[in-house]
Amino acid sequence: MKFKTMLLSLAVVGMLFASCDDSKKKEAEAKAEAEKMEMEAKMAAEKAEEEAKMAKMEMEKNSIASIAMGNENFSTLVTALKTADLAQTFMEEGEYTVFAPTNDAFAKVPQATLDNLMKPENKEQLQNLLKYHVVSGEWKADAVVKAIQENNNKYNVTTLQGENLVLSLKGDKVIVKDAKGGTATVVMADVDASNGVIHAIDKVVMPKS
Repeated sequence: MKFKTMLLSLAVVGMLFASCDDSKKKEAEAKAEAEKMEMEAKMAAEKAEEEAKMAKMEMEKNSIASIAMGNENFSTLVTALKTADLAQTFMEEGEYTVFAPTNDAFAKVPQATLDNLMKPENKEQLQNLLKYHVVSGEWKADAVVKAIQENNNKYNVTTLQGENLVLSLKGDKVIVKDAKGGTATVVMADVDASNGVIHAIDKVVMPKS
């Protein structure tokens, strides 16, 4: 009887040890699985971050500002954007339509006026001038022409500066009329960018203020 009791006790102890070992094994497996999931989540987050970074770099490389920087006909415009701290704005996400004055267009502005605009104390004025050349949204040439034709050859667009430009057609050319009555002609249309489109114009348009 004592022998049977001892065997039973040993069996119970063995079961307890086995149960303990099984519990530790399951705990270790659960910990390993949690660490694996954590590592996979971390790797997925890092991959997503890298992909987002690459996408941003690709977008910036083909942005309005970058395209302008790569075109020698817009070097004066690029200088003005940098001086006004707006270059980065037009590298970022968004949809813009830029009526971009060429170097020849800026050459028609009196040099003294340009020099004055480039001064640090006139930064806000320069920003307003540049924003007057930008419309929110992407307006390709065919959409611009259609809007003009549907509005009796006179289509108003509101610029980022807040004032309007009036678009019209003269023959097959798009004419841009500013707040002071001056006009510019689109000389190159549909320069596509990752954050909008550029239409080159032959004159700097001027807001009222």
